[in-house]
Amino acid sequence: MTPPPALRPAPTALRPPHPVVVRAAGPGDVAALYRLSRAFARTGELRARSATEYARDTGDFLIAESAAGGVEGCVGLGRGRGAAARTAVVYNFCVAAASQGRGVGTALLGALLAEAAARSVGTVFTATSGGAALFLRHGFTVVDPATAAWPAGLDPRPGSSVLSLRL
Repeated sequence: MTPPPALRPAPTALRPPHPVVVRAAGPGDVAALYRLSRAFARTGELRARSATEYARDTGDFLIAESAAGGVEGCVGLGRGRGAAARTAVVYNFCVAAASQGRGVGTALLGALLAEAAARSVGTVFTATSGGAALFLRHGFTVVDPATAAWPAGLDPRPGSSVLSLRL
């Protein structure tokens, strides 16, 4: 006998949100940032960066940490300089495979946008070679790379979507 719908277990595609705390990365997080990001660099989803680069840029990063203390995701916010001081670039955005689809990316992006607003950033740019659905849900719009000017820190790969959000 099949149990009524209310008693059936939820399909794995409907996993509950994954509880994480988003916080600023610190010097003790460099190895975890490198390890998490390296898996995505191997597939070409992220640019390869050395542990030294993560150590240098740790202040750019937010991390999503599980209740058990594991790093579930990370994202960097690079600020423009000079004439581009009110712009920022979202970079190195990744979520561990086991945590994808569970709200970790949403938590990271929401915290990053709040941080950008607190730093008086006017426009945030990003480029993605994957789906842009998360960015579009948060109000980003696709920018025509042939006509748009973006900060020097954004170096989109061929075929990437470039997006922006005015804060």
